[in-house]
Amino acid sequence: MILVTGGAGFIGANFILEWLRNADEPVLNLDKLTYAGNLETLASLEGDPRYAFVQGDICDKALIDRLLLKHRPRAIVHFAAESHVDRSIHGPGDFIQTNIIGTFSLLESVRAYFGMIHEDERSAFRFLHVSTDEVYGSLAKGDPAFSETNRVEPNSPYSASKAASDHLVRAYHHTYGLPVLTTNCSNNYGPFQFPEKLIPLMVVNALAGKSLPIYGDGQQIRDWLYVTDHCAAIRRVLEGGRLGETYNIGGWNEKPNIDIVHAICDLLDELRPRADGKSYREQITYVTDRPGHDRRYAIDATKIERELGWRPAETFETGIRKTVQWYLDHAQWVANVQSGAYREWLERQYGARGE
Repeated sequence: MILVTGGAGFIGANFILEWLRNADEPVLNLDKLTYAGNLETLASLEGDPRYAFVQGDICDKALIDRLLLKHRPRAIVHFAAESHVDRSIHGPGDFIQTNIIGTFSLLESVRAYFGMIHEDERSAFRFLHVSTDEVYGSLAKGDPAFSETNRVEPNSPYSASKAASDHLVRAYHHTYGLPVLTTNCSNNYGPFQFPEKLIPLMVVNALAGKSLPIYGDGQQIRDWLYVTDHCAAIRRVLEGGRLGETYNIGGWNEKPNIDIVHAICDLLDELRPRADGKSYREQITYVTDRPGHDRRYAIDATKIERELGWRPAETFETGIRKTVQWYLDHAQWVANVQSGAYREWLERQYGARGE
């Protein structure tokens, strides 16, 4: 069995779905079910004997200790995190609590668990920490992409909290010998993403006839990674990554934000034309840039390709078409997560779920 923290979030849920499509090894999903946790994403697994869910907080050390002793996972994949930059600017406290204190608490439980399991279990055990390229700070146009040896220079409360958690994971390897792996990924997109992030927000707003807000001049550059490619990369790192190492996972797709929005508008013009025949591009508006907005992120994913043979399967063109089509086909999912319907569904399906 593997334990996945934050498995009801966007990337964590996609990882669980991808994992169970490709393996019969059971998954235990631990999630606090904050605003971004959505068990409706995993509704297809209800009744699947390979899947179990526990609602809980990674800061709850007693709960983690019980789960580790009861289920004896051979690996932990740690997604659980507060992850939205804008939210971290307006309320950094939750990010410090979950991303730093939560990771510390989880590592302490894992350290105790690792010390009591049998030698053969210890040799197979892995703790994989999922992080972000934002810990490296910002790049200027023309700078080399972030590699694993770049200095860590976070610029937002979110990225600072993730950088701190990365350092904790590294320290627990070097100090206590925990068999850890860390991945730093670029911007993910794809099915089931909460519609506060750029791509789903633009799709949802466009269809609702609302403005498409672009920060600043829209020339902020990001590397875009289709979520199932990211999940496949995590699997490869878990299988073959060198202990104590960091692997950068990127999509080899650097795009300015405004180009992303243009691509979405053009696909919607094709797949769901406006009734008045005009382009969705007419809904684009420019708004004041947010504080500390990094100008460019770019991932050099050479190491994971060289050592583990992974490259993304999707281009941006194929991935964005699949993503826009998914949101067109799943309007009810979007409506549910934007209203109280999801929380009502959660109570009906799961109630107050513990161990």
